[in-house]
Amino acid sequence: MTIQMILAVIAGLATSILMETLLLKWREKFSWRFALQTAISMSFISMIAMEVVMNTTDFMITGGKAAFGNPMYWTALIVAMIAGFLAPLPYNYYKLKKYNIACH
Repeated sequence: MTIQMILAVIAGLATSILMETLLLKWREKFSWRFALQTAISMSFISMIAMEVVMNTTDFMITGGKAAFGNPMYWTALIVAMIAGFLAPLPYNYYKLKKYNIACH
């Protein structure tokens, strides 16, 4: 189970970094290198927190053994998504306040 959770965190981080890099490249017209550096530096800590909390929450609810057809899987998914959103929220709020950046 430990290896599975580590792989899930790595997959989540890789996916987040890839998507942020692509958005920065195409939307903001960054170079590939600068887009990748920015994606890694701007939210790496919050991504790790989110992934760890989501996987831990899922494991605590399902024991790591719920199938898609099991209602417990969907319950765990909803709870894990909420926990994953809330876990990095204080850090993200602090970073936005520190640099005086608004999200809207």
